Amino acid sequence: MAANPIEMQKYLSGVDYPCSKSDLVEHARANGADDEVLSGLEAIPDRDYNGPNAVSAAFTSADG
Repeated sequence: MAANPIEMQKYLSGVDYPCSKSDLVEHARANGADDEVLSGLEAIPDRDYNGPNAVSAAFTSADG
């Protein structure tokens, strides 16, 4: 079962936007994200994200 965007956002709490995909993955890893969340974040496009809505949209698209 793939992680959902709400679950993913819990692991990104406190991240400073804008930030890169690699920053998001590292922040989630440091906050104890599971493999499903990390895989989902690693699947999003490699670009800078300006806020949680942009990350959630990319996360949902990458999952589909």
